Amino acid sequence: MMIDLELSTSLLLCLLPFLFLFFINFTNLLFPSKSTKIPTSYPIIGSYFSILANKERRIQWTCEVLQTTSNLTFTLIRPFGFRQIFTANPSNVQHILKTHFHIYQKGDVFKTTMADFLGDGIFNVDGEIWKYQRQVSSHEFNTKSLRKFVENVVDAELNERLIPVLAAAASEKTLLDFQDILQRFAFDNICKIAFGYDPAYLLPSLPHAKFAVAFEEAVRLSSERFNAVFPFLWKIKRNFNIGTEKKFKAAVDEVRQFAKKLVKEKQRELSEKSSLDSVDLLSRFLSAGQKDEDFVTDIVISFILAGRDTTSAALTWFFWLISGHPQVEDQILKEIKAKSESPVYDEVKDMIYTHASLCESMRFYPPVPIDTKAATEDDILPDGTFVKKGTRVSYHPYAMGRAEKLWGTDWENFKPERWLDKDEASGNWTFVARDTYVYPVFQAGPRICLGKEMAFLQMKRVVAGILRRFRVVPVAEKGVEPVFVSYLTAKMKGGFPVSIEERKNIDF
Repeated sequence: MMIDLELSTSLLLCLLPFLFLFFINFTNLLFPSKSTKIPTSYPIIGSYFSILANKERRIQWTCEVLQTTSNLTFTLIRPFGFRQIFTANPSNVQHILKTHFHIYQKGDVFKTTMADFLGDGIFNVDGEIWKYQRQVSSHEFNTKSLRKFVENVVDAELNERLIPVLAAAASEKTLLDFQDILQRFAFDNICKIAFGYDPAYLLPSLPHAKFAVAFEEAVRLSSERFNAVFPFLWKIKRNFNIGTEKKFKAAVDEVRQFAKKLVKEKQRELSEKSSLDSVDLLSRFLSAGQKDEDFVTDIVISFILAGRDTTSAALTWFFWLISGHPQVEDQILKEIKAKSESPVYDEVKDMIYTHASLCESMRFYPPVPIDTKAATEDDILPDGTFVKKGTRVSYHPYAMGRAEKLWGTDWENFKPERWLDKDEASGNWTFVARDTYVYPVFQAGPRICLGKEMAFLQMKRVVAGILRRFRVVPVAEKGVEPVFVSYLTAKMKGGFPVSIEERKNIDF
């Protein structure tokens, strides 16, 4: 009994300093300084308490900190002295993504954390492996391929699946999770254009697909791995195959099984035919002599991630935003009406106001809200921040879209017109692009998104196809903003429940 008491007393004495620090930090969290929100750091544990307190709102928290800094940059001290630099400074972003591109790589932490899921896919590699995948992939994004994508793939999925699902919901007055619907749409699209395979995920029955569920789980858990305060914990769980790591392994196995099936089917198809009716991305890699089945599987998984999660995330937040800005929706409807007689490809290519509205939406809710590199050597950022070799450096599109220094005092206003110039004589709009280092929603520099134009064409076709017939009405109480969460890509927490209303007196 005496021994137990002595142990308890000793333990309490050891914990007292940490309990005191927790009390002080908790007070700071309740009553933060108005001048700065840079988290307090303590010996050994760094800013652990602040990280823990903001675990569920990591993106919003780091954005708020950046907004209080003079140079839009701050350094977060993690436990055991590990540093992570966050920046929303365009000069720093250009330095990282272009002028010193060779220094800022994916890094060992990212590669190790994502290896089980992404392998050697394009989003998890640097150097020659990355160059090879980018070079082969680039052939899929020429004008001919883009026109085919819009006129055949997107239009068929829109008219044969998405519109009937929405029409049924409007007729039967049922609620839909619009985030789920858009993910299904995007998944069918990317599989058709990249792999020549139709998963038929957006059938009227909204079928349950083991792969889609597993993919979502793999994305979420790999993101949790990457953001873990103590990475050794997930590594221990992986070694013993317990807890979240057991779930993660099962999800990744399901994803890889699905991707390998696509690869094997395409290999069989290529062996049986002297030439294919159409050449897709997967065919290009296999025809280029790529024999490593695991490597091609990695490529497939990366492109599913790119095609499924990014455009669906952008559209989910877009439809929520315009539901609260009827004047923007009216302008888009006018543009849809004006372009309704044009061929499909020309219609979406020339939708200037809709394009601006999508850009403005992604300013607030970028599909990839934060991206991280690792310095391969010591460096100094343009704003004077020292970067030690091995340090993680994260540029922050979500915070950049909310920076008054970059967008002016009206940055909080949803205003597509900030992207437009109007010709007074003709009354026509002209789109004015922003510097990619001020608006790195599609990355910038050598790794700028190859599918940027394809994504815009797809999104504009979806917007035109839906809005010309329906109103998308959020179920959430007016003025209540959905919760923005970020895994590898952005999500709307809990989905996006909506009702669908058929427009009346349609004259276009």
